[in-house]
Amino acid sequence: MTQSARISGILTPNITPVDASGSIDEDRLRGYVDWLIERGVDGLYPNGSTGEFVRFTAEERRRIVRIVVDQARGRVPVLAGAAEANAKETIAACNAYGDEGVRAVAIVAPFYYRLSSEGVYAYFREIAGAVRVDVTLYNIPLFASPIDVDTVVRLASECPRIVGIKDSSGDLPNMMRMIAAIRPMREDFSFLTGWDPALAPMLIAGADGGTNAASGVVPELTRALHRAVVAGKIDEAMRLQYQLIPVFDALISLGEFPEGFRAGARSRGWDLGLGRVPVSEDQRQQIAAMQNRIDHLVAGVQVAGGPGEFGDLTLRQPSVGVGNGTAKGPGGAPVSPEAIDQIVRRVLTQLKS
Repeated sequence: MTQSARISGILTPNITPVDASGSIDEDRLRGYVDWLIERGVDGLYPNGSTGEFVRFTAEERRRIVRIVVDQARGRVPVLAGAAEANAKETIAACNAYGDEGVRAVAIVAPFYYRLSSEGVYAYFREIAGAVRVDVTLYNIPLFASPIDVDTVVRLASECPRIVGIKDSSGDLPNMMRMIAAIRPMREDFSFLTGWDPALAPMLIAGADGGTNAASGVVPELTRALHRAVVAGKIDEAMRLQYQLIPVFDALISLGEFPEGFRAGARSRGWDLGLGRVPVSEDQRQQIAAMQNRIDHLVAGVQVAGGPGEFGDLTLRQPSVGVGNGTAKGPGGAPVSPEAIDQIVRRVLTQLKS
């Protein structure tokens, strides 16, 4: 039986803290979970891309989920990444996480071997028919077989266990196509964006929320942006979006992903260690050299509202030109603020028509 409440809001794909030996740092993970919840995130997403799920063993991934669910203590829902190397192992992981008490699992399409659309459909269809927990699809074409719109619609119409999609393509028209096709038949189906530079436009278009890596660094900002859209304060949402873009660009461009987000966490007082991927001495020096810039960008964020709404951190507006942040689309091409304004106007026009 699926749960009826639609998954919504900002769910943080949390970084996995590691100690000096590279082992999971349970104490810091528990503390980081508390910090995120205290600052208003709407859910947690362990074993996502930002959590480096492919760099941990299956046993470690299950331990990460167990710790996060235990520490969350029902305060926010947990959406656990459950992708494994094949359908059989993925089904086992899904059921294990469901037994731990997660709200749902997120499953990326098969990676390494690129599948056709029919192969992607068959993969998710088999999983959906065998699990005891709700499933969200995870579309990230950069790293895995893409899940096209027709396949999402087909799965949504046939599989009650599939209750949503996290889309990290940044493709706004495709998000709108999915919403238009699926929402009339599946009111319970959630649409989440995983591409931070398009968070506000996606929410304005009708997405229910986001699973955004930057929310692990500036949870106050992503929460405020989401709440502004929900309240119909589109100008405020776009003001916050313009602040989010340079922060995200700096975080995602530093070193090997997601080292920039670990640097961002350090800006907030959380030393979560280095990731599992080896880095060269030159890369270590680059990370150290960029820390001041990231510190400045993070400290420069300005969020309206009092402590009770967005957290107890007072954030300041950076001076013009600090960080040299330029919005980028999924392919890395620059996107100007004017272009984003045009996107928003088109979205609003389509919503009103």
